[in-house]
Order: sequence, then structure tokens, then C-alpha cells
Amino acid sequence: MASIRYNPHGQKGRISYNSDIVSGIIALSLQETEGIELVPSKSKGIKVNFEKEGIFADISVIAHYGYGVPELAFAIQQTVKQMVESMTKYRIAKVDVHVQSVIFPEPTPPAPPVQDENETQRA
Repeated sequence: MASIRYNPHGQKGRISYNSDIVSGIIALSLQETEGIELVPSKSKGIKVNFEKEGIFADISVIAHYGYGVPELAFAIQQTVKQMVESMTKYRIAKVDVHVQSVIFPEPTPPAPPVQDENETQRA
């Protein structure tokens, strides 16, 4: 569990966030990114480590076919950084994104061959 001292109005006190809360914020931020899905297992999808330099996040996702992997990874990094830092006042030190697989669209079955009118009349 991590702690942060926050003193908006001169009051003494402390606000603490545990890794589950930060992981939830990261999961929420991933919903903002189009073209990905979080790896189904929560423990495998998001890992958060609190260090002196800031939060180190390790995120595993599944990409949808047709999206550029580098662009997706960059969008994830930016969204996670922005949301976690704005909602918790923690600093994000590093966001590692692992693309585990790609979801391809379902193949459409081939259309049945079109018969010529002359062929149906002969039969």
C-alpha cells in the first residue's frame, strides 16, 4: 500500500491509495483507448509497483486487427499517465505495454455462386 501526503487547505492528514485503486484507474483509462482489450485475467493484465521515482505500470493488452501497435502503445501510455496523475496526484515513472496477441475479424463465408438464368432454364 502506498501513501501520499495531501494538504489542500492547511489541514493535517493523509490520503492513501493502494495498488488496487491505481489498477482500477488504469483499467478505466484503457477503456478510453480504441482498438484494444485488456488481457482477461486481472492479475496478468495490470501490474503496479510503487517506487521512489513514481509508479511503474506493466500492462498487457490484446490489439484488434487494423490498428498500429506502436500508435496503440503510445496512446495507452499517454492515457494512463494523464488519468493516474490527475486522479491520484502520483507521478507515473514508466508505463510498459505488452501486446500479447491480435484479434482478427471473423472471416465472412464466400457467397454462393450466382447461376445464370440460361442454366436454370436448361435444368
